[in-house]
Amino acid sequence: MEIGISNIFKKKSIVKEPHIRQHSLLQSVILHLLPGVLTTILFVIAAPIFISFGYPSNLAFLLAVIFILIPFELGFLFYQGKKRNASLSLDGVVTYREPMPIKQYVLFASTLLVYSNFILIVVYPLIAQRLIETFFFWLPDWFLMASTEYSKSTLLTTVIIGLVVNGFIAPITEEFYFRGYLLPRISRFKIWAPVINSVLHSLYHFWMPWQMLGLVLSLLPAAFVVWWKRNIYLGMIIHVVGNTLGSIVRLLMILNLP
Repeated sequence: MEIGISNIFKKKSIVKEPHIRQHSLLQSVILHLLPGVLTTILFVIAAPIFISFGYPSNLAFLLAVIFILIPFELGFLFYQGKKRNASLSLDGVVTYREPMPIKQYVLFASTLLVYSNFILIVVYPLIAQRLIETFFFWLPDWFLMASTEYSKSTLLTTVIIGLVVNGFIAPITEEFYFRGYLLPRISRFKIWAPVINSVLHSLYHFWMPWQMLGLVLSLLPAAFVVWWKRNIYLGMIIHVVGNTLGSIVRLLMILNLP
Protein backbone atom coordinates (compact mmCIF):
# COMPACT_ATOMS: atom_id res chain seq x y z
CA MET A 1 0.00 0.00 0.00
CA GLU A 2 1.42 3.35 -1.00
CA ILE A 3 1.13 5.94 1.75
CA GLY A 4 1.86 9.65 1.24
CA ILE A 5 1.55 12.66 3.46
CA SER A 6 -1.60 13.71 1.61
CA ASN A 7 -3.18 10.30 2.33
CA ILE A 8 -2.14 10.34 5.96
CA PHE A 9 -3.89 13.63 6.59
CA LYS A 10 -6.61 13.31 3.99
CA LYS A 11 -9.80 15.00 5.14
CA LYS A 12 -12.98 13.00 4.88
CA SER A 13 -15.83 14.66 3.03
CA ILE A 14 -18.60 12.31 4.15
CA VAL A 15 -18.11 11.73 7.85
CA LYS A 16 -16.75 14.46 10.08
CA GLU A 17 -16.01 14.13 13.79
CA PRO A 18 -18.58 16.24 15.67
CA HIS A 19 -16.22 16.57 18.61
CA ILE A 20 -12.98 15.13 19.89
CA ARG A 21 -13.38 12.35 22.45
CA GLN A 22 -11.85 13.50 25.71
CA HIS A 23 -9.39 11.48 27.78
CA SER A 24 -9.78 11.07 31.50
CA LEU A 25 -7.11 12.90 33.47
CA LEU A 26 -5.52 9.58 34.50
CA GLN A 27 -5.51 8.33 30.91
CA SER A 28 -3.91 11.58 29.76
CA VAL A 29 -1.22 11.42 32.45
CA ILE A 30 -0.33 7.85 31.46
CA LEU A 31 -0.19 8.63 27.74
CA HIS A 32 1.93 11.72 28.36
CA LEU A 33 4.45 10.01 30.63
CA LEU A 34 4.68 6.39 29.40
CA PRO A 35 6.92 6.96 26.34
CA GLY A 36 9.32 8.94 28.55
CA VAL A 37 9.44 6.18 31.14
CA LEU A 38 10.16 3.50 28.52
CA THR A 39 12.78 5.65 26.76
CA THR A 40 14.57 6.34 30.04
CA ILE A 41 14.58 2.66 31.00
CA LEU A 42 16.29 1.68 27.75
CA PHE A 43 18.73 4.58 28.13
CA VAL A 44 19.67 3.47 31.66
CA ILE A 45 20.15 -0.13 30.51
CA ALA A 46 22.10 0.71 27.35
CA ALA A 47 24.32 3.57 28.54
CA PRO A 48 26.76 1.49 30.68
CA ILE A 49 27.08 -1.01 27.83
CA PHE A 50 27.86 1.73 25.30
CA ILE A 51 30.40 3.28 27.68
CA SER A 52 32.12 -0.08 28.16
CA PHE A 53 32.61 -0.22 24.37
CA GLY A 54 34.03 3.29 24.28
CA TYR A 55 30.95 5.23 23.19
CA PRO A 56 29.32 8.16 25.01
CA SER A 57 26.05 7.77 26.88
CA ASN A 58 24.50 10.31 24.47
CA LEU A 59 24.60 7.62 21.79
CA ALA A 60 22.69 5.23 24.05
CA PHE A 61 20.05 7.90 24.58
CA LEU A 62 19.70 8.43 20.82
CA LEU A 63 19.29 4.66 20.45
CA ALA A 64 16.44 4.80 22.99
CA VAL A 65 14.81 7.65 21.07
CA ILE A 66 15.10 5.77 17.76
CA PHE A 67 13.86 2.40 19.04
CA ILE A 68 11.41 3.39 21.79
CA LEU A 69 10.26 7.01 21.78
CA ILE A 70 9.61 7.51 18.07
CA PRO A 71 8.07 4.05 17.37
CA PHE A 72 5.86 4.29 20.47
CA GLU A 73 4.45 7.72 19.68
CA LEU A 74 4.06 7.25 15.92
CA GLY A 75 2.89 3.66 16.35
CA PHE A 76 0.22 4.72 18.83
CA LEU A 77 -1.03 7.45 16.49
CA PHE A 78 -1.23 5.14 13.48
CA TYR A 79 -2.92 2.48 15.63
CA GLN A 80 -5.58 5.04 16.55
CA GLY A 81 -5.85 6.01 12.89
CA LYS A 82 -6.30 2.39 11.87
CA LYS A 83 -9.09 1.95 14.42
CA ARG A 84 -10.85 5.14 13.43
CA ASN A 85 -10.34 5.22 9.67
CA ALA A 86 -9.64 1.57 8.81
CA SER A 87 -6.44 2.77 7.14
CA LEU A 88 -3.08 4.30 7.98
CA SER A 89 -4.59 7.76 8.11
CA LEU A 90 -4.26 10.28 10.93
CA ASP A 91 -7.40 12.14 9.90
CA GLY A 92 -9.36 12.92 13.05
CA VAL A 93 -6.49 11.57 15.18
CA VAL A 94 -3.93 14.35 14.82
CA THR A 95 -5.84 17.62 14.90
CA TYR A 96 -5.09 21.32 15.43
CA ARG A 97 -4.11 21.84 11.78
CA GLU A 98 -5.97 25.08 11.15
CA PRO A 99 -4.37 27.36 8.52
CA MET A 100 -2.47 30.42 9.65
CA PRO A 101 -1.03 33.39 7.70
CA ILE A 102 2.71 33.30 7.00
CA LYS A 103 3.25 36.55 8.89
CA GLN A 104 1.80 34.97 12.03
CA TYR A 105 4.16 32.00 11.69
CA VAL A 106 7.08 34.42 11.47
CA LEU A 107 5.87 36.60 14.34
CA PHE A 108 4.97 33.83 16.77
CA ALA A 109 7.87 31.51 15.90
CA SER A 110 10.55 34.21 16.17
CA THR A 111 9.13 35.63 19.42
CA LEU A 112 8.70 32.24 21.07
CA LEU A 113 12.14 31.03 19.96
CA VAL A 114 13.79 34.10 21.48
CA TYR A 115 11.82 33.58 24.68
CA SER A 116 12.49 29.84 25.03
CA ASN A 117 16.21 30.22 24.27
CA PHE A 118 16.46 33.07 26.77
CA ILE A 119 14.97 30.80 29.45
CA LEU A 120 17.02 27.70 28.62
CA ILE A 121 20.35 29.37 27.79
CA VAL A 122 20.45 32.53 29.92
CA VAL A 123 18.12 32.11 32.89
CA TYR A 124 17.95 28.40 33.68
CA PRO A 125 21.49 26.88 33.52
CA LEU A 126 22.47 28.09 37.00
CA ILE A 127 19.18 26.80 38.39
CA ALA A 128 19.73 23.44 36.68
CA GLN A 129 23.25 23.18 38.09
CA ARG A 130 21.94 23.94 41.58
CA LEU A 131 19.24 21.28 41.21
CA ILE A 132 21.84 18.73 40.09
CA GLU A 133 24.08 19.51 43.06
CA THR A 134 21.20 19.52 45.57
CA PHE A 135 18.78 16.84 44.42
CA PHE A 136 20.42 14.79 41.66
CA PHE A 137 24.02 14.49 42.92
CA TRP A 138 23.50 10.75 43.25
CA LEU A 139 23.07 10.25 39.50
CA PRO A 140 26.11 8.77 37.71
CA ASP A 141 28.11 11.16 35.53
CA TRP A 142 27.03 9.40 32.34
CA PHE A 143 23.39 10.24 33.10
CA LEU A 144 24.20 13.92 32.57
CA MET A 145 25.35 13.15 29.01
CA ALA A 146 27.94 15.94 29.15
CA SER A 147 31.24 14.09 28.79
CA THR A 148 33.69 15.07 26.03
CA GLU A 149 36.32 12.46 26.95
CA TYR A 150 36.00 10.63 23.66
CA SER A 151 37.67 10.85 20.29
CA LYS A 152 36.67 13.71 18.07
CA SER A 153 35.30 11.33 15.43
CA THR A 154 33.11 9.55 18.01
CA LEU A 155 31.73 12.84 19.29
CA LEU A 156 31.11 14.07 15.73
CA THR A 157 29.24 10.89 14.85
CA THR A 158 27.10 11.24 17.97
CA VAL A 159 26.22 14.89 17.39
CA ILE A 160 25.43 14.34 13.70
CA ILE A 161 23.05 11.50 14.60
CA GLY A 162 21.60 13.80 17.25
CA LEU A 163 21.13 16.55 14.68
CA VAL A 164 18.98 14.24 12.55
CA VAL A 165 17.12 12.49 15.38
CA ASN A 166 16.76 15.23 18.01
CA GLY A 167 16.80 18.05 15.49
CA PHE A 168 14.09 16.80 13.16
CA ILE A 169 12.52 13.38 13.62
CA ALA A 170 11.87 13.41 17.37
CA PRO A 171 10.48 16.97 17.68
CA ILE A 172 8.10 16.48 14.73
CA THR A 173 6.94 13.18 16.24
CA GLU A 174 6.48 14.77 19.66
CA GLU A 175 4.43 17.64 18.26
CA PHE A 176 2.14 15.19 16.44
CA TYR A 177 1.74 13.18 19.65
CA PHE A 178 1.66 15.81 22.41
CA ARG A 179 0.11 18.82 20.68
CA GLY A 180 -1.74 17.22 17.78
CA TYR A 181 -3.20 14.24 19.66
CA LEU A 182 -3.03 14.63 23.44
CA LEU A 183 -3.67 18.36 23.82
CA PRO A 184 -7.03 18.39 21.96
CA ARG A 185 -8.22 15.49 24.13
CA ILE A 186 -8.00 17.58 27.29
CA SER A 187 -9.56 20.66 25.65
CA ARG A 188 -12.43 20.55 28.15
CA PHE A 189 -10.04 22.16 30.61
CA LYS A 190 -10.01 25.21 28.30
CA ILE A 191 -7.12 27.57 29.05
CA TRP A 192 -5.71 25.05 31.54
CA ALA A 193 -5.30 22.45 28.77
CA PRO A 194 -1.96 23.84 27.44
CA VAL A 195 -0.76 24.22 31.04
CA ILE A 196 -1.48 20.56 31.82
CA ASN A 197 -0.01 19.50 28.49
CA SER A 198 3.19 21.51 29.02
CA VAL A 199 3.71 20.28 32.58
CA LEU A 200 3.18 16.63 31.63
CA HIS A 201 5.32 16.96 28.50
CA SER A 202 8.11 18.41 30.65
CA LEU A 203 7.77 15.67 33.28
CA TYR A 204 8.02 13.06 30.53
CA HIS A 205 11.71 14.00 30.15
CA PHE A 206 12.76 11.56 32.89
CA TRP A 207 16.23 11.31 31.35
CA MET A 208 16.98 14.89 32.47
CA PRO A 209 14.88 15.61 35.59
CA TRP A 210 16.87 18.74 36.49
CA GLN A 211 15.57 20.35 33.27
CA MET A 212 11.87 19.75 33.92
CA LEU A 213 11.15 23.14 35.50
CA GLY A 214 13.01 24.95 32.72
CA LEU A 215 11.07 23.00 30.11
CA VAL A 216 7.76 23.98 31.70
CA LEU A 217 8.73 27.65 31.63
CA SER A 218 10.03 27.50 28.05
CA LEU A 219 7.32 25.26 26.56
CA LEU A 220 4.19 26.80 28.06
CA PRO A 221 3.88 29.88 25.80
CA ALA A 222 4.33 27.78 22.64
CA ALA A 223 1.77 25.22 23.81
CA PHE A 224 -0.65 28.03 24.59
CA VAL A 225 -0.27 29.56 21.11
CA VAL A 226 -0.69 26.14 19.45
CA TRP A 227 -3.88 25.64 21.49
CA TRP A 228 -5.11 29.17 20.78
CA LYS A 229 -4.43 29.08 17.02
CA ARG A 230 -5.24 25.34 16.69
CA ASN A 231 -2.05 24.91 14.67
CA ILE A 232 0.55 22.22 15.47
CA TYR A 233 2.83 23.31 12.64
CA LEU A 234 3.83 26.36 14.62
CA GLY A 235 4.89 24.07 17.47
CA MET A 236 6.88 21.95 15.03
CA ILE A 237 8.75 24.98 13.69
CA ILE A 238 9.69 26.17 17.18
CA HIS A 239 10.63 22.68 18.37
CA VAL A 240 12.69 21.78 15.30
CA VAL A 241 14.54 25.10 15.09
CA GLY A 242 15.26 25.14 18.83
CA ASN A 243 16.61 21.58 18.89
CA THR A 244 18.55 22.07 15.66
CA LEU A 245 20.25 25.21 16.95
CA GLY A 246 21.31 23.31 20.07
CA SER A 247 22.78 20.49 17.96
CA ILE A 248 24.62 22.97 15.72
CA VAL A 249 26.16 24.68 18.76
CA ARG A 250 27.38 21.30 20.05
CA LEU A 251 28.73 20.47 16.58
CA LEU A 252 30.70 23.72 16.44
CA MET A 253 32.11 23.10 19.92
CA ILE A 254 33.31 19.63 18.91
CA LEU A 255 34.83 20.93 15.66
CA ASN A 256 36.89 23.36 17.76
CA LEU A 257 38.26 20.58 19.94
CA PRO A 258 41.96 19.78 19.38
